[in-house]
Amino acid sequence: MNGTVVYIDNKEIPIENEQNLLELVRKARIDLPTFCYHSELSIYGACRLCMVQVEGMGLVPACSTPPTAEMKVSTNTEEIRKMRRIIVELLLANHSQNCPTCQKSTTCQLQALAKRLGITKVRFKNQLKEMPLDESSPSIIRDPNKCVLCGDCVRICSEVQGVGAIDFAYRGAQTVVIPSFGKALDQVECVNCGQCARICPTGALTPRSEVDEVWQAIHDPAKVVVAQVAPAVRVAIGEMFGLPPGTTTTGQIAAALRAIGFDKIYDTSFTADLTVLEESNEFIKRVTAGDRIPQFTSCCPAWVKFVEQYYPEFVNHLSSCRSPQQMFGALAKEMLSSELEVARKDIVVVSIMPCTAKKFEAKRPEFESDGVRDVDHVLTTQELGRMIEEAGLHFTELGPESFHLPFGFKTGAGVIFGNSGGVSEAALRYVSEKLTGQKLDSYEFTSVRGEEGIREAKLSIAGKEFSFAVVSGLGNARRVLEKIRNGEEHYDLVEVMACPGGCIGGAGQPVFTDSGVKQKRTKGLYENDRMLELHKSQDNPYITELYEKVLGDVGSHKAHELLHTGYRTRKRIFDEDVDISSGGEKSVDVNVCFGTSCFLKGSQKLLRDILEHIRSRGLGARVNVKASFCFEKCDKGPTIKVGSRIIDGCTIEKAIEAIKREGVDLAEEVKQNA
Repeated sequence: MNGTVVYIDNKEIPIENEQNLLELVRKARIDLPTFCYHSELSIYGACRLCMVQVEGMGLVPACSTPPTAEMKVSTNTEEIRKMRRIIVELLLANHSQNCPTCQKSTTCQLQALAKRLGITKVRFKNQLKEMPLDESSPSIIRDPNKCVLCGDCVRICSEVQGVGAIDFAYRGAQTVVIPSFGKALDQVECVNCGQCARICPTGALTPRSEVDEVWQAIHDPAKVVVAQVAPAVRVAIGEMFGLPPGTTTTGQIAAALRAIGFDKIYDTSFTADLTVLEESNEFIKRVTAGDRIPQFTSCCPAWVKFVEQYYPEFVNHLSSCRSPQQMFGALAKEMLSSELEVARKDIVVVSIMPCTAKKFEAKRPEFESDGVRDVDHVLTTQELGRMIEEAGLHFTELGPESFHLPFGFKTGAGVIFGNSGGVSEAALRYVSEKLTGQKLDSYEFTSVRGEEGIREAKLSIAGKEFSFAVVSGLGNARRVLEKIRNGEEHYDLVEVMACPGGCIGGAGQPVFTDSGVKQKRTKGLYENDRMLELHKSQDNPYITELYEKVLGDVGSHKAHELLHTGYRTRKRIFDEDVDISSGGEKSVDVNVCFGTSCFLKGSQKLLRDILEHIRSRGLGARVNVKASFCFEKCDKGPTIKVGSRIIDGCTIEKAIEAIKREGVDLAEEVKQNA
C-alpha cells in the first residue's frame, strides 16, 4: 500500500478518489468538526474548524487540502484543540443566547460543538448587535442574530437551486447574509423551497411554525379539524424519535393525530391518485393535439413559482392540475361541509408536509373562495414531531391505527409521489393502460428512478415513443429549461421537484447531514408501494366512486372547478426601485432591469456602460439611473426603460440613442420654459 496512503493520526488510510483530506479523515472514522463543508456544495473553507496539522505544511484546512501520498496528518493536537475552542467561543460571543427556545435547539451544530468541546463559559465579550427578525415569508423565518456566516445557505440557494435570493453583503465586521438589496425575504426571488433552512447549521433560517394556530383550532369546539398526511412524512418522522430513516410509521402517525385531537385523518396519497388521473388525461390530450408539449408537472409549488418568475414563456406548459395538497383542501371543504352539515369556514384543513413551499402555496389567492382558504394551515414533519412531544405521547410505543375513509385509501402510485420520479412512474402506470386498452400485470417503471438530478427515459407505448425527463433541484431544472428553450432537447413530459431527491429531501423533514438518509427514505416509499394491495391509481375504488358521485368524468367541469387552476407570470423582486445615480429635478429616468434573467443576459455590464457614458458626457444632472426588478419580459432581456419607452434586447448603443432622444425633448422643453 506504500505510496497510495495518507497517515492520519498514525493510521494508514488508502487514497481512493477522495477529493480532500476531510473526506479521508472521515473515512478514518474521525468526526472532524466543520460548519461550512457539505459534500453537495462547493468548498468554502471559511469556518476553519477542520484545521489539521500536516507534517511539512503546518496547519491547513482539511476541506480544501487535496491528499497526496505519504502525507502525515494529525487531527487532535493541543494547538488544534485550543484553536477550535477559540473559534467556537468567538462564534458564541457573536450569537444570540436564547438557545433553549430556539427551534433548532436539538439539531444546532454550534450547540453540539460547544458541548463536544467542553465549553461551559465564553471568555469573550458578547459583541452581538440585536437585529430584527425577518418574518415576512410564509415559509421561512430569518434570524440574523443566529447567523455564523458559514455561507451554506448562500451556496445552496445559488449552486444547487440556481436562485440566489440570499447572499453576503458588506465587509469585515459588518459582513451579513441578507436577501437581495437588503429587502425582506418575501420581496425577493425566494421560491420558498427552504433548502437554505435545511442546510443552515444554526437557527438563523428555520421553517415558519404554525403549531400554535393548529392547537388553537383543535381546542375550538366549533371547528372540525381535518389532517392530511403527505407520502414522504411516513418514512421520515420516526427519525425524530430514534427510529432509522425510511421506517414506515403510517399507523403511529394516525394514532398520534387522533390522540392530539384531530377529528378526521386522511392521506394526501389519495389525492395523489386523483392527480394521476387528471394530469395523465391532460397529458394524453396535449400529446394527441401537439399542444403545449412538453407538459410540466405542477405538484411542487417551489417549482411552479420558479417557472412563474424565471420562465414565464413556459407557464402554459405547466399542468393545470392543482397539487395533491390543494386538491384535497378543495374536496374536503366541498364534501365534508355537506356531509357533516358544517359551514365551510368551520372546517379547518391542516396539511402535514415535508415541504416549506406548501405553506406559501396554501396562501396563494387562487386557492381561496369567498375569503376561506382551501387549506388553512401547513405543518412540516418537524412541526408534527414537536406537537407529538408537546402532547406527551411516546411515538414509538403507539399502537398503529388507520386513516378515515374515503380519503384515507390510496394505491402505491400515490405513495411514491414523495420520491423524485414518482409522479412520472405513477402517470406511466395509468397512461400505459389507457393508451393500450389493456390491463397490465407489471406496474414498476424503474427507468425513471435513480439518484441523478437529471434523468431521461424513452418508452414506447401503443406504438408511439415518448420522451421523459425527471429533474430534482431547481439548478438542474434551469439547465433542462434552457436546453428546451434553445431547441437542444425535446421531451413529452418533464417532472420537476425543487428539492434534491424529491419530497423525501424536503426542508420540513427532520434535519440530516448524511446523504444516505435520502436513499433510505426513498427505499422506504418504494417498499410501501410493494406492500400495498393496489399499485395503480385507476384501481383505487374510492377514486372511481368519487367520479361517479361527485366529479362526473375525468376532466369534467366539476373536476376543473375543484381540481384545476391557472398560473401566471410573477414579479421576482418587489417594492421601490434602487437609485444608482440621481439626476436633477428635470432629469430623465433610466431603469435597468436587474431580475435574474436580465442579469444573466448582461444587465450588470449594461448598467456600468450607461453610468460610464453619463459620467464621460457630464450628464449626471440630467439622467437618473435606477435598478428596477422586472418588466415581465424575461425572454427578451436585457431590458431597460428610458422615460416611458421599454427597450428589449438592449445594448449600450440602443440605450445611448434612447437617452439622446429623451435629451433632445428635454432641451427643447428647457428652451420653451426659458
